[in-house]
Amino acid sequence: MKHHDEKLTYELASAAVSLSQALLTLQEADEVKRFLEDICTPAEIEAMVDRWRVVQLLDQGLSYREIRDMTEVSVTTIGRVARFMEMGSGGYRIALERLKEARETRT
Repeated sequence: MKHHDEKLTYELASAAVSLSQALLTLQEADEVKRFLEDICTPAEIEAMVDRWRVVQLLDQGLSYREIRDMTEVSVTTIGRVARFMEMGSGGYRIALERLKEARETRT
């Protein structure tokens, strides 16, 4: 990760808010997919997809080893994702809950 001085850190935080607002303007999954394809490299998208798969499998109660065998994601990455699920900003949990609510609404 890059090291930044305070002014640059503030500018990055502001840019992160702007990016978040841009994401909120997207209305369909396909729009988000297209935006991600434009803003991320294929490797960055693959890394995010891997992490999201891990989140879902951890939420189902699977072990690190089971997840590793299913996804080929490293145990280190699985552990990092698990740590952020427990002690992160709560974004993974919000997304999981919202997806569950959406599924329940459709059925």
